[in-house]
Amino acid sequence: MEIRNLTPVIGAEITGVDVRTLDDAGFSKIEELWLQRCLIVVRDQHLTPAELCAFGRRFGELEPPPASEARRRDEEAAEMWIISNVVENGKPIGALGSGEAEWHTDMSYIPSPPSASVLYGREVVTDGGRTWFGNMMAALESMPPDLRERLEGRTINHDASYTSAGDLRKGMQAVTNVTAAPGARHPVIRPHSVTAREALFTGRRTNSWVVGMDVAESEKLLDEIWAWCTRDEFLHVHEWRPNDLLVWDNRSTIHRREAFDASARRVMWRCQVRDVA
Repeated sequence: MEIRNLTPVIGAEITGVDVRTLDDAGFSKIEELWLQRCLIVVRDQHLTPAELCAFGRRFGELEPPPASEARRRDEEAAEMWIISNVVENGKPIGALGSGEAEWHTDMSYIPSPPSASVLYGREVVTDGGRTWFGNMMAALESMPPDLRERLEGRTINHDASYTSAGDLRKGMQAVTNVTAAPGARHPVIRPHSVTAREALFTGRRTNSWVVGMDVAESEKLLDEIWAWCTRDEFLHVHEWRPNDLLVWDNRSTIHRREAFDASARRVMWRCQVRDVA
């Protein structure tokens, strides 16, 4: 196993390993690296859906796919769903299409968001489609004291109405008042459920609201938070290669996806791990 840090603050690339045959010691090393670096990129993996889910389960119990995005019914890979722009027989085979996906934390709109997201590049594109990641622990730790002081004790409402690609979820109504948007409320400064290290937990910018604040005041504060946490020094941009396997810590990162050519094929397999908290 060879390991290379991707930036000073986030990400580690792992080569020379097959996750299907990892012993407990090898997995423990990967898990520790994931907790430290927030994101791991394991190159050149060759997985079936069942093997992807088996690897994901080593991090913990898998979450079922969101009802609106469930695409698979394989008994051994029931927790996996597909992120894709491909259309077959007039129907999309997966979710999120080819457009840009804004900065977000996966499923932060539920009371207990997943601890880990596992994404496998089955078919990738060479132009666009890069995934950006940000370390929200590092962003908090280096935040100007006056801004952090204004966040202490604050809670954000995480809107559940839209996907990260901007699509209105089935059964949801368009948001006209952010103070009434459906979704879970989480502290903006949130301790990690394993390491207890604090991180910003902002979810998505769209329809976000700092609970208890006047909307205009909330918008101003949120703009400041997002301008800070998306600074280059906290980020890594992932250029996908075929058969890349990524695992990121959903408690301590944000991520976004660039748009890509809708006529190109992109097929990603994904599963998510339930948090221990």
